[in-house]
Amino acid sequence: MSELRRGLSRSQLIVLGIAGAVGTGALFSTAGMAALAGPGVVLSWLIGAIMYTFIGLTYVDLALLYPEAGGPSRYSLYTHGATANMIGAFSDLIWYLFIPPIEALATVEGANYFYPHLVAATGAPTVLGAVLGVVVMLLFVPFNYYGVKAFGQSTNGLGIIKLVLYVLVAIGFVSFARFANFSTYGGLVPFGASGVIGAIPLAMFAFGGIRVIPDYAEEAHQHQDMRSSIIWAVIGQSIIYLLFAVAFVASINWAADGLKSGAWASVATLPGNPFLVIAQHGNIAWLVVLTVIIAIVGPFVTGYIYQGAGTRVLFAMGRSGIVPSRMKALSEQYKIPLAALIVFTVVGAIVAYIAAPLPSIYSLITDAVVAGYIGFAINPVSMLALRKQGDQGRIKGSGLVGYIAFASASLIVYWSGWPSVPYAVVLLAIAAIIFGLIYKVGGGFSNALWYIVYILFLTVMTYIGSVGMLSVVSFFLGSAIVIVGSLLIFLPWGVASRQASIPTSSEFAGS
Repeated sequence: MSELRRGLSRSQLIVLGIAGAVGTGALFSTAGMAALAGPGVVLSWLIGAIMYTFIGLTYVDLALLYPEAGGPSRYSLYTHGATANMIGAFSDLIWYLFIPPIEALATVEGANYFYPHLVAATGAPTVLGAVLGVVVMLLFVPFNYYGVKAFGQSTNGLGIIKLVLYVLVAIGFVSFARFANFSTYGGLVPFGASGVIGAIPLAMFAFGGIRVIPDYAEEAHQHQDMRSSIIWAVIGQSIIYLLFAVAFVASINWAADGLKSGAWASVATLPGNPFLVIAQHGNIAWLVVLTVIIAIVGPFVTGYIYQGAGTRVLFAMGRSGIVPSRMKALSEQYKIPLAALIVFTVVGAIVAYIAAPLPSIYSLITDAVVAGYIGFAINPVSMLALRKQGDQGRIKGSGLVGYIAFASASLIVYWSGWPSVPYAVVLLAIAAIIFGLIYKVGGGFSNALWYIVYILFLTVMTYIGSVGMLSVVSFFLGSAIVIVGSLLIFLPWGVASRQASIPTSSEFAGS
């Protein structure tokens, strides 16, 4: 097995998880969510935090058993074989390929304050802005090249500075709050429960950030640190997201921001970084300065963290034999997955340039969410499959955790709606078919059949549901069908489809 160096302490893992998560999601998702839920955006973040806590607990359990680089993209290999693992791993890779470009383009949005020729009036980057986005992607590389020890130290320092600035900015916005916004224009939930729930997928883009911790599990000083670092990372980011949600709603000055009073749907049309726009309209110089700083530094830190984690996913896929074996190649000096870093960066830079003309960053966020949670969904099934094989588990109440985590992942995909679900599924299918044929990944098809049908089920549901094309099924009925189908059909089917023999030791990580 290729040897990576251990170099991350528990405190560094916690900062890595929180700083890696809090970026574009806090700055952009909050406005997009408020457009759907109004002040109910606070409830959306809270529900999202609860749902992701259970998903995070599955990572605690599996990362402690299989503490390896890119672990979440390998767990299903042990329980369900090569085909299921290939589908889940490519779902993860699509998620990771989207995020550094999103963060790079968000950094460009922040830099536009100093040179207002980077973003067009539509909110999309200009050609120059797109080129700068590619440059930012390349600037992520040094943070990931000089070894995990240097990565941990730089991330710890920059991450703490970043989080302090985020908290200061959120408090700054609350300091001139208009709390009447929570009650005057339709109340707390002007669009009802469906609005609150419909906004959750944008929140889940941000919460997905804690999975970078198990991706670095092999490089942690102590594998046991996975438990506390994941839990504290979920708690820390949840507090910051809730603070930003309150700050955003309370700081809207409808007239000054050029919005019709109470027109919640219009807040998503605020050009560029919504918080920066509001700060500028408020003419509060110190808050503008801080907001500009986090608009650049925040996404930048998240971007290079995700570049490193995505590199380890590609590295793990090389170990699994579903991408070229050279993806396992390590730098002789720094012991980082150098080949995977180069390929991941080049592909990400291409995505950043191609994606730049899109009119809204929200469409990129939603597409990434779908792919990510299709990948997340198999892990609770793997955890429960291990229980059936006699594994005692590493967390209490693992049965209930697995059921809630699987239902949560299923709902998030469904709520992401049409066309994001088919876009992500088509990308996934193309990647799986091409690489499956090239690398002859055919083992375990019968173990993966449930997963394939499950993905098709969610795609069909988004097509016929109110979140999709036909609106044949109401929002709540559609959600209920997804829950029942997931828990009564696909979860038991998935657990029953486990391999006859499941390794329970990380000594198989290089196989």
